Amino acid sequence: MIEHIGINTAQGRFDALAAGPADGRGVLLLHGFPEASLQWEHQLAILSGAGCRAVAPDQRGYSPDVRPERAEDYRIEDLTQDVLDIADELGWPKFDLVGHDWGGNVAWHVAAEHPDRVRTLTAVSTPHPGAYAQALKTDEDQQQRSSYVPTLQNVRGAEKQLLANNAAALKQMYEGVIPGDHVREYVERLSEPGALAAALNWYRGVKFSGRTGKVKVPTLYVWGTEDVAFGSVAAIGTEEWVEGPYRFEMLEDISHWLPEQADEGLSRLLLEHFVAHG
Repeated sequence: MIEHIGINTAQGRFDALAAGPADGRGVLLLHGFPEASLQWEHQLAILSGAGCRAVAPDQRGYSPDVRPERAEDYRIEDLTQDVLDIADELGWPKFDLVGHDWGGNVAWHVAAEHPDRVRTLTAVSTPHPGAYAQALKTDEDQQQRSSYVPTLQNVRGAEKQLLANNAAALKQMYEGVIPGDHVREYVERLSEPGALAAALNWYRGVKFSGRTGKVKVPTLYVWGTEDVAFGSVAAIGTEEWVEGPYRFEMLEDISHWLPEQADEGLSRLLLEHFVAHG
């Protein structure tokens, strides 16, 4: 069964979903934008069945008690510290880390800067930030895919635009491949006062953030060929940023919303990754 828990840290209380035995292998799953911990529903069930203690927090800005208003409070360093604080509160000196979309970006940084804490890394959809930055400079396709980012970063009233007309623009982002009950929960959560502004601060906090170095921990990178946000140049180039054991899985005809669209396939890959690096 999936539990609703609270994780108290110095920054506040993070809401989270959890499953599996308390003494199971610790797995932390980080969601992306514009979603929440619910995106890991299938993985939580599968991992708990395999004896893991899987925890998916609603991250900074998504948990109502940890929702600073300033963009500079969403630096990658702050988001990384949240992960370490959550793991400390869970009593995990070392853990498996899984991240999708923005959660993947944070996961890359945690693994690069704190390899002593990360048993394995799994990045879902999101390439290494260094590979992404390089592709953004040189690859016209990636530039086109990322053309939406300045709008979310800089346009005043972006929140109102996304929520206008019964959140039509926000719903459109999910491409019709995410389960309807998940979409309803995401839209309801992000319609709360200040919630979407906080979620967009992940984009707006980039200019205050440092760079991410190379990763030495065992890494699995899973990317869908139909991803609208990240192209093949960044995906293939990610290998150059991993110095430890590396596995790249390319899923045909799968979009950006991989944890929900390819839930069974991703869960299988996670278990294989954990067994290989136990």
